[in-house]
Amino acid sequence: MSTRRKFLVVADDTPEFQTALRFACRRARSTGGHVALLRVIEPAVFEHWSGVREEIARQQREEAEAALRQAAEYVHAETGLPPEYLIREADSTRAALRQVLSEDPDIKIMVLAAAVGGRGPGPLVASIAKEGVKWGDRKVPITIVPGDLTDEEIADLA
Repeated sequence: MSTRRKFLVVADDTPEFQTALRFACRRARSTGGHVALLRVIEPAVFEHWSGVREEIARQQREEAEAALRQAAEYVHAETGLPPEYLIREADSTRAALRQVLSEDPDIKIMVLAAAVGGRGPGPLVASIAKEGVKWGDRKVPITIVPGDLTDEEIADLA
């Protein structure tokens, strides 16, 4: 069992993901931890031909891996360590988080960034506010950072 603390970041296509990633990298570097990136793939639904469904799933996985590779370059440059890739197929991000957190006790903190502007804090942050932070059998601390933090503000905080 590893003793290195993992900072989990949901790697999605939102603008605030970059802020959460920068903050997690800074915290990992300053505490001797490392970053785990979760990319959630929605299940391919195409009931008529299984070959088409399998092709869609393969393409989704390739796209997820490409997105994580791009983020991994930043993580490695900032922390000196490669991130852990976590790709899960799930109906929702919350379901994927429940699975990942129940499987890996080394994940100690989840880092999210709240959306900025008039569209609310974002669906995952809103879900956590509404439904709580219990993920299966575990409770994991969540750091929610403002989505518009600058690099200087992150350096000051993390």
